Amino acid sequence: MRTRSAAYLPSPLIVLVDRWRFDPLAWLHRAEARAIVAEQRAAGRAVEVRSFDPDRLPRDARILLRLSDPVMRDAVRALEASGTAYCGPGGAALERCYDKWRAYETVCRAGIDCPETRSATGEPGFAPPIIVKPRRGSDSIGLRVVRRGPVPARLRNEAMLVQPQVLGAELTVGVIDGHAGEPLRLGLAEGVPYTFLRKYLLPPKRMLLTDRTLAARAQHTALAVARALGVDWAVRVDFILERARNRLLFLECDAAPLVGPASAFAASLAAGGMARAEQLARLLGEA
Repeated sequence: MRTRSAAYLPSPLIVLVDRWRFDPLAWLHRAEARAIVAEQRAAGRAVEVRSFDPDRLPRDARILLRLSDPVMRDAVRALEASGTAYCGPGGAALERCYDKWRAYETVCRAGIDCPETRSATGEPGFAPPIIVKPRRGSDSIGLRVVRRGPVPARLRNEAMLVQPQVLGAELTVGVIDGHAGEPLRLGLAEGVPYTFLRKYLLPPKRMLLTDRTLAARAQHTALAVARALGVDWAVRVDFILERARNRLLFLECDAAPLVGPASAFAASLAAGGMARAEQLARLLGEA
């Protein structure tokens, strides 16, 4: 969240990261933080990297949050409670996006098309294949496909959501400060889920859309999603284009995406004409 005072905070830049622990998500965010730190130091900026400690919050510095989602939520709560300005997602927006059920309800009320989504506590009401995903979270952690038979009993609880599997092309769009990047199509075969493994460890090729009408439609819808969810920093908005009915369906708004130089967020904005220097300036509240 770029608070009103963030634009006037002095250097150096402090990048808050996860403490080292045996967790792939923490490793990914620490690696991304190193890339951003390298960019800033190459530009001649003094940068300090610190592990997040709720009892030792930075003061009198520009703070950039590069944390895994669970730690990001803790850090945002602590910083907001202390009145400390930082560069990262605001708490309210982060929670709206983190809770997929709430996000779907909000986006649907705004007139944006979404897959049919239900709690996993009862019968799904649609035939397999069925997508089962955690209600809270991001990065496709815990996502699975039930291709036949009922949803397993261990997954039928309030913490999980179910959706019919939609076949089509998956798209992602980076958004910041009311600017939408070029939609990128992910090189996945139809029916192959975009799991955590495929998102970060075996990432598919990203391709620009040749259909300019569809590209403009995805950009417009991504901005509409961002407005509906009240996002206040960088987000990545994911869709699936159901080709059979030409429906562009909202899948997720990641309010704490990877924003490093190799990220889909950065690639989308760069393809849309926003140079990396401007991206960094906007991420740091300096544009």
